[in-house]
Amino acid sequence: MPPEKRGSKPKANNHGINRTAMAAELKNETDPALARRSQAGCLESFEELVRRYESRIYGFARTCSGRDSIAREVTQEAFVKAFQSLRSFDPRRSFKSWLFGIARNLCADQFRCSRRFSEEPVPERVDEENPASLLERREARGTIWETARQNLTLTQFQALWLHYAEELPVADVARAMRKTRPHVKVLLFRARQRLLRQFEADAETSRELGLPRRPVLNRPSL
Repeated sequence: MPPEKRGSKPKANNHGINRTAMAAELKNETDPALARRSQAGCLESFEELVRRYESRIYGFARTCSGRDSIAREVTQEAFVKAFQSLRSFDPRRSFKSWLFGIARNLCADQFRCSRRFSEEPVPERVDEENPASLLERREARGTIWETARQNLTLTQFQALWLHYAEELPVADVARAMRKTRPHVKVLLFRARQRLLRQFEADAETSRELGLPRRPVLNRPSL
């Protein structure tokens, strides 16, 4: 084939343009639509789901474990398992809760905390107070999520994170954690109560040590 003449324009390549256009289109798709397209074999749709949730899955795993290496491993494995299990996903359900359920199980495997928890009765009065409002009464150092990770069980922490940080409804948290809704409500209730007791203990310790009053924060740092 003879070389192109000097000064001639290269032939237009529409491949990059098509991919850019598709990426822009996929950004406007809903999770269920992307999941259906992924099930039909559209890799670009699954890549968009990865783009949407990669940092959030990493943040969840990082806060649970406190270690970057574990968080990276859980994040990678979560998407591998999600891709392998796409056929079993029901697009009528929440993709977000399904994906976090996979990540949650991987975190449990990492810490060997996958034993079943017994069902607990729902307290007569379930406290619905958001941990962000509890933080307004806190004078201790650090963020609410660091305190939660240090003081809660893994299961309590995961329920709290999924409900408040990821804003999943209780029903979706229950699906992600494979528990009943009453059990999730109990986990949230006990987690909030334990955090409140810890905040009050930290404040009392600060007063006893004569530490200066710390500014009140309005919301947790996520």
